[in-house]
Amino acid sequence: MSKNISVKMAFAISFGVGLLPLAAIAQNAPAAVTPMTPEMYPDYDFTRPEADYIKRVEMVPMRDGVKLYTVIVMKKGAKNAPILLSRTPYNAKRMASRNVSLKASEILPVMDKEFIEDNYIRVYQDIRGRNGSEGEMIMNRPIVGELNKTGIDESTDAYDTIDWLVKNVKESNGKVGITGSSYLGFTSFVATINPHPALKAAVPQSPMVDGWMGDDWFHNGAFRQNTYDYVTAMTTDKGDNDDVPNGGGDEYLKFLSAGSAGDYARKWGIDKYPFTQKLMQNPAYTDFWSKQAVDKWAKDMPLKVPTMLVVGQWDQEDSYGAPKLYETLEPKDKNNDKLYLVIGPWRHSQVNYDAYNLGPFKWKGDTATEWRVKYMKPFLDHYLKDAPDPKTPPVLTYATGKDEWQGTKDWDKTPKTPLYLNVNNSLSFSAPSQSGDVEYISDPAKPIPFVMRPVNSRDGNQWKPWLVSDQRPYSDRPDVAVFETPVLDKDVHIMGQPMVDLFASTSGTDGDYVVKLIDVYPEEDTMHPELQGYQLAVGLEIFRGRYVDSFAAPRALNAGQIEHFKFGLPNANHVFKKGHKIMVQVQSSLFPLYDRNPQTFVPNIFNAKPEDYKKAEIKVHFAPNMGSAIYLPIVDK
Repeated sequence: MSKNISVKMAFAISFGVGLLPLAAIAQNAPAAVTPMTPEMYPDYDFTRPEADYIKRVEMVPMRDGVKLYTVIVMKKGAKNAPILLSRTPYNAKRMASRNVSLKASEILPVMDKEFIEDNYIRVYQDIRGRNGSEGEMIMNRPIVGELNKTGIDESTDAYDTIDWLVKNVKESNGKVGITGSSYLGFTSFVATINPHPALKAAVPQSPMVDGWMGDDWFHNGAFRQNTYDYVTAMTTDKGDNDDVPNGGGDEYLKFLSAGSAGDYARKWGIDKYPFTQKLMQNPAYTDFWSKQAVDKWAKDMPLKVPTMLVVGQWDQEDSYGAPKLYETLEPKDKNNDKLYLVIGPWRHSQVNYDAYNLGPFKWKGDTATEWRVKYMKPFLDHYLKDAPDPKTPPVLTYATGKDEWQGTKDWDKTPKTPLYLNVNNSLSFSAPSQSGDVEYISDPAKPIPFVMRPVNSRDGNQWKPWLVSDQRPYSDRPDVAVFETPVLDKDVHIMGQPMVDLFASTSGTDGDYVVKLIDVYPEEDTMHPELQGYQLAVGLEIFRGRYVDSFAAPRALNAGQIEHFKFGLPNANHVFKKGHKIMVQVQSSLFPLYDRNPQTFVPNIFNAKPEDYKKAEIKVHFAPNMGSAIYLPIVDK
């Protein structure tokens, strides 16, 4: 026996390694390689045997034969476990593989940690037509009915998926919950329409509910131009793609130089996309959009599944949907035991990450993790694991300014108190004693930016917290009307939806109105120097003037005539502290987030010509019998 073989035997005996016949060792040796051996390895299992989890990938069949890519993750040893499902257009494979790790809590998204470590089975699925799934994608696919005669929608796909899961995932207890944010919030809620019996609870977060009224595509008729990046990224093909290749730089200049929103689409070739044409051919709130609104689908449906609707107070993408669904469904919840609303101090989807702060505003702790641990998980545990009823309040909101969670049985039921726009650019709880107006010139050639330039909505550091950005740069502009209270001698606490009641006129025949409700911080605060004099928009919204009478039937405004505009600001729980002031800003552009209004009435603003864009004199009016005001849902008077 050679010396080398003796050493191998001694090593094997010392470390308890079984000996293989020499022929077997030779047989299992890798093939000899050369410099020209191809490098690609056919397959590698990233879920190593040492991992603390099991991951399965299944193609789950739908009733029409289409199969959907589905990733199932559970801790080893899981049994009698509930299933938590998310249905996504954002790549299920990637969402279930956040990191390469041997720990389930590390490979899954941050929000899954509390669930996967407590015997939940986590399931992610690509919706049809996206990434690994078969079929065709239709953006926010309409429910089966007048607009959809196929017999297939996101509700039926959720039903078929849940049916397959409870029959084929033997480690489960047969109970399923569904959750997710934004588009996943949409699919989560739609699963509760004609739900599978095994669907026991839903937590839709920032659900896309009405893309025309106040979610992603339009707000009160004004088009959100960063939609175009979403179109190319999501609908170029089944995979994940890039934004419009405009070269980056200041978006303000990119959109301004292009002309209308339609001109921008045509310049970059994105007018050929079917979804772009859906937008451009349907600028008004006709049946095309109104019959796609999820709250209208839900209106006539029974409330079968306990549902917790969640949104951020400063959600820059989908602030409208969750409160609107709650408003629609709340009358059906006779016993206050099936419907819940949560409003946290968050940006869009921040609930799924950490939330110690938003921009310069710091909270007492990580409000997102606190909510998931104290409220979301006990809610799901109750319905999916037969845990005790956590007695979740019907409405749970975070009082910014007071920095605490508050529960209530009612939401937005308080009679609203008018805060009047008044003489000398003042705000007052007393109606004007005399008539007056504040005027400004709105110039579409110099629109007001929604954030300080250079504008880059693709930069998360700018886009995510933009709604809490300081409004001081705009309060000094000559094209912004500013109204302000004296220093408050007591707290003013609002809980609900502030409403705008604006009397205004224009020298043009169309125009936009942007209204901002602002908390003005004291000029001196040595404890928080970053907030000295800060102007925080508690809520802001835009309204396209042509829809003053009807969202479905636009008309030209009468030049010089006072028109009455009424619309809502985002829902909020906020305390304007003693020593602060309340401010209202009114302006006529918020660019390039929203497309410019030419201020000349044209049938379709997507097709406005350069000569249509004209300056206009805007007047904000007030009088004893015609008081422009913000109606505030004040509590604790």
